Amino acid sequence: MANNKRKNLTAVQQEYKELAKKREPARPVSKNCVRAFLVGGAICLLGQGIQEIFVHYAGFNEKEAGNPTVAILILISVILTSLGVYDKIAQFAGAGSAVPVTGFANTMASAAIEHRSEGLVLGVGGKMFKVAGPVIVYGTVAAFIVAILHLLFNPNALGGK
Repeated sequence: MANNKRKNLTAVQQEYKELAKKREPARPVSKNCVRAFLVGGAICLLGQGIQEIFVHYAGFNEKEAGNPTVAILILISVILTSLGVYDKIAQFAGAGSAVPVTGFANTMASAAIEHRSEGLVLGVGGKMFKVAGPVIVYGTVAAFIVAILHLLFNPNALGGK
C-alpha cells in the first residue's frame, strides 16, 4: 500500500519526502511513555484518593463510593478544561491524560466551549455529541456483546444451577 502511494509521486516529490524524513526529529518514545505513565497514574491516584475520602469520611462502602468519585473526576476535568489547564497537561502527557473518565469529560467540555457561539442546541449540544456519540454507541454495543457472551458462557447467569 505504501509503495502504491510512492509510485504516484513525481521524482521531485519523492526526493522532497525523503529529505523531509531525514530532517524530521526523532520522537522520544521512551520519554513520552514515562510521561504518559506518570500523568495517567497521577490521575488514577487522585481518583483513588477521592474514593478513599468517601469511604473513610462519608460513610460509603467501596462500591457506593464509585459514582461520586467519577462525578468529582468529571467535574475537575471540566473545570481544568475551561481554564485551559487540561490542554497543557495533555500536551505534556499525551495519552496519559486520556484516562477514560477525565479524557472523555475533557473532550466533551472542549467541544462545548469551542462551539458555544453557535448556540446551545446546534452549537454546544450538536457539536458536543458529534464527538461523544460514537463513543457512547460503541460503548453500548460492546457492553451488549459482553452481556450476551456472559449469558452464553455462564450457565448461572440466569439463575440456573
